[in-house]
Amino acid sequence: MKLLGIGSRINHPEYGKGVVTNVTSQHYWVTFIENGLETIDLDSDFEVIEASHDEVDTISLYDVETSLVKILKKWSDASEIVPIADKYKGGKLILQPADDNLKPYELPIDKFFHKITMVRDRLRVMEQRVNASDLDAQQKIDLQQYITRIYGSLTSFNVLFKSDNHKFVGQRSK
Repeated sequence: MKLLGIGSRINHPEYGKGVVTNVTSQHYWVTFIENGLETIDLDSDFEVIEASHDEVDTISLYDVETSLVKILKKWSDASEIVPIADKYKGGKLILQPADDNLKPYELPIDKFFHKITMVRDRLRVMEQRVNASDLDAQQKIDLQQYITRIYGSLTSFNVLFKSDNHKFVGQRSK
C-alpha cells in the first residue's frame, strides 16, 4: 500500500470531502470540509479524489498550527489566555460613591480583568506596529517611550495577574 502524501484530497463515506494534513505510522489526519479535523486509519475505506505522493514527513499539522499561532500573536490583537490571580476568581469590583445616597456600582472582577488584559494586548500590538513602521528611528523611540509610560501607569492592576510574566512593566530604574 502506497501512502498518500500531505495535501491529498479524499472523500470519506462518513465525514465527506477532506484534505490530508498529516500522516503518522497508523493514521491520516484529515481536515474535512463539514466535520473538521479527524484521524482515520491508513486502511480506511475512502475514495481518493487527488493523490499527492510527496514525502510524507514534509510538514506536520502541528508545525503549521505553531507557525500560524506565532503569526497571529505577532500581527493581530488575538490574545492568549491570561489567568486571574486565584484570590480574585469570582470576585467583584465595587465602586462606592462618596455620597451614601448613591448606589455603588458592581462589576464582576473577571469582566474587569478581561478588559485590562485586552488593553495590554492592544498595547503590545501597537508596539509591534510602531517597530515595524516606516517611521524614522527617533520617532520610533519617542513612541516607544509613550507606550512604556502607559505600561507604567497600568502597573497598579498587576495584583490581578496570576503570573508575573503577564504583568505590566513600566520604565525600569537603572
